[in-house]
Amino acid sequence: MIEKVKNFFNGVQFEMKKVTWPSFEELQGSTGVVIIFSIVLSIFLFIVDFILSKAVQVIL
Repeated sequence: MIEKVKNFFNGVQFEMKKVTWPSFEELQGSTGVVIIFSIVLSIFLFIVDFILSKAVQVIL
Protein backbone atom coordinates (compact mmCIF):
# COMPACT_ATOMS: atom_id res chain seq x y z
CA MET A 1 0.00 0.00 0.00
CA ILE A 2 2.75 2.43 0.95
CA GLU A 3 4.64 1.53 -2.22
CA LYS A 4 1.58 2.44 -4.32
CA VAL A 5 1.36 5.83 -2.61
CA LYS A 6 5.07 6.45 -3.24
CA ASN A 7 4.67 5.49 -6.89
CA PHE A 8 1.69 7.80 -7.20
CA PHE A 9 3.55 10.81 -5.80
CA ASN A 10 6.63 10.02 -7.88
CA GLY A 11 4.39 9.96 -10.96
CA VAL A 12 2.80 13.26 -9.96
CA GLN A 13 6.21 14.85 -9.48
CA PHE A 14 7.38 13.54 -12.86
CA GLU A 15 4.28 14.89 -14.64
CA MET A 16 4.49 18.28 -12.88
CA LYS A 17 7.96 18.76 -14.37
CA LYS A 18 6.37 18.55 -17.84
CA VAL A 19 3.84 21.32 -17.14
CA THR A 20 4.37 24.62 -18.93
CA TRP A 21 3.08 27.35 -16.65
CA PRO A 22 1.82 30.59 -18.22
CA SER A 23 3.80 33.78 -17.81
CA PHE A 24 2.38 36.63 -15.76
CA GLU A 25 1.41 38.52 -18.92
CA GLU A 26 -0.44 35.49 -20.31
CA LEU A 27 -2.18 35.05 -16.99
CA GLN A 28 -3.29 38.69 -16.97
CA GLY A 29 -4.57 38.43 -20.55
CA SER A 30 -6.53 35.28 -19.83
CA THR A 31 -7.99 36.80 -16.67
CA GLY A 32 -9.07 39.88 -18.62
CA VAL A 33 -10.79 37.77 -21.26
CA VAL A 34 -12.66 35.78 -18.59
CA ILE A 35 -13.78 38.93 -16.75
CA ILE A 36 -14.97 40.65 -19.95
CA PHE A 37 -16.76 37.50 -21.15
CA SER A 38 -18.47 37.15 -17.75
CA ILE A 39 -19.65 40.75 -17.82
CA VAL A 40 -20.97 40.46 -21.40
CA LEU A 41 -22.72 37.18 -20.62
CA SER A 42 -24.33 38.57 -17.46
CA ILE A 43 -25.61 41.62 -19.36
CA PHE A 44 -26.99 39.38 -22.12
CA LEU A 45 -28.74 37.12 -19.61
CA PHE A 46 -30.15 40.15 -17.78
CA ILE A 47 -31.64 41.48 -21.02
CA VAL A 48 -33.10 38.10 -22.01
CA ASP A 49 -34.56 37.62 -18.53
CA PHE A 50 -36.05 41.11 -18.57
CA ILE A 51 -37.65 40.59 -21.99
CA LEU A 52 -39.04 37.17 -21.07
CA SER A 53 -40.47 38.42 -17.77
CA LYS A 54 -42.21 41.30 -19.57
CA ALA A 55 -43.57 38.85 -22.16
CA VAL A 56 -44.95 36.59 -19.42
CA GLN A 57 -46.56 39.60 -17.71
CA VAL A 58 -48.26 40.58 -20.97
CA ILE A 59 -49.50 37.03 -21.54
CA LEU A 60 -50.83 36.67 -18.01
